[in-house]
Amino acid sequence: MRRRRAFGLRPRLLAALVFTAVVTLAVAALALLPPLQSRLTDQAATDLENATDADARFFDEQIDRAFKQMAREPGSDREDWLNALRYGRYNLYGRVSTLRDRTGARVFVADSVPGNQPIVDTDSPASPIPEREVVHALSMGFGRTVRSGDEVIVTRTLTPGRFSKAQPRDVFVLVTVKQLTDVTTAVGQVRNAFLAAAAVGLAVAIVLGIFLATTLGRRLARLRDAAARVTREGPDAPAPRDDGHDEVGDLARALAAMQRALRRQEAARRAFVATASHELRTPLTSLSGTIELLADDLRDGHIDHDDARRQVAAAQKELRRLGRLATELLDLSRLDAAVPLREEPVELGELCRAVAAEFELRAHESEIDLDVVTPPGPCWGRGDPDAVARVVRILLDNALRHAPGSSRVRVIPAYHGESATVEVADEGPGVAPEDRERIFERFERGSAPSGESGFGLGLAIGRELAGRMGGELRYDDDAGPGARFVLALAIELPLGSHPEPEPAPTPTPG
Repeated sequence: MRRRRAFGLRPRLLAALVFTAVVTLAVAALALLPPLQSRLTDQAATDLENATDADARFFDEQIDRAFKQMAREPGSDREDWLNALRYGRYNLYGRVSTLRDRTGARVFVADSVPGNQPIVDTDSPASPIPEREVVHALSMGFGRTVRSGDEVIVTRTLTPGRFSKAQPRDVFVLVTVKQLTDVTTAVGQVRNAFLAAAAVGLAVAIVLGIFLATTLGRRLARLRDAAARVTREGPDAPAPRDDGHDEVGDLARALAAMQRALRRQEAARRAFVATASHELRTPLTSLSGTIELLADDLRDGHIDHDDARRQVAAAQKELRRLGRLATELLDLSRLDAAVPLREEPVELGELCRAVAAEFELRAHESEIDLDVVTPPGPCWGRGDPDAVARVVRILLDNALRHAPGSSRVRVIPAYHGESATVEVADEGPGVAPEDRERIFERFERGSAPSGESGFGLGLAIGRELAGRMGGELRYDDDAGPGARFVLALAIELPLGSHPEPEPAPTPTPG
């Protein structure tokens, strides 16, 4: 019964996506909206200051000209002067209207006469004026910028009469007042648009999160079920399939490859068990029968020495087969355990002579001429001496088992191009073309008839050892009659084999 999980992968993925979206939107809101209000307000105030400063000079010059005109006309009263200043030749009203249209602010000019209405004003006379800021500018002689809530007030003093007989009390002030409600409105609109976009984005994130989490959960569930089927049914269960080009697809393909490898291993194991049971039964049955016959002869006291010698020879042959099996299985276990091999220079000529000496008696008994061709000089290759000797033993054992009597087996160490090689050639039936690669697989044997049998491990072990030493073991397709196997290793000379070049003599000054 499948145990239910308190919090599975799907809700965790969805929660992670939604949490990420919420945090991202919250950070964006905090980084955007509060500074936006302040920046827009500061920008509006700065723009209003710049516009006021730009027009303050014009007002100053116009009022100054009016003062000069009034000084030249002693009989004119102040009201006539103010009317000319407002609507006449100086037209301050047109200028304040232009400034109002450009800035959207209330613009007026006040003088130093207390209690009077502004000289010129873009709003109605009943509109309240910021008396405190006007009085401050008139009394202190300089203007300033004041922000109060959503309102910005900019005051600039005007000092006309520099070139007239105006009294020092004749000071004017230019005032611009702007409500920043449009900034607040704009920020509110941005905030509303942002919240709407955030809601849409969050909804999209939730939908995509549900879709992705559901899709990923289903794909992983299929892989889980496939793995569970392999556990229940073994490697022959249907392999998982996922055509996605992502990590889950790669995982599915890796599981399928693992399942194929398990099938191959299971097939190899079954083949090994079947082969081992068959191969072991024959020598064990032969040994058991030989021992029983010898025991009967000894018990009866009637010993046929010639027959006993034949029986002992047959028993020895079967024991050699069992010994080969034990050696091959030991080598196979070492290979599977990935026991590290040494890398050092190996003199192949001497090694081949030493290994061939181990097979002299067996070759003599089979009337086979075992010939080690001595190279013209040392033949050095890089590898593990024990592993190289094991590969040569495998090749010689294979050649002696398949070579016919009164034939020759040749072992040839030599250099070929960039490799140091050991060739083992016999005059036996050879290997059929369709079997020349299959014989290097575990538990596979050639289809040529032979009086000797084996487990199909020797050549597979030899190739794996050669590969782990950085070389290769191959069948020579151009061998002609018989079979020729070639072990190729990288060339590596021992230290000191090349003398160091002598330094050039230092020329003696003439």
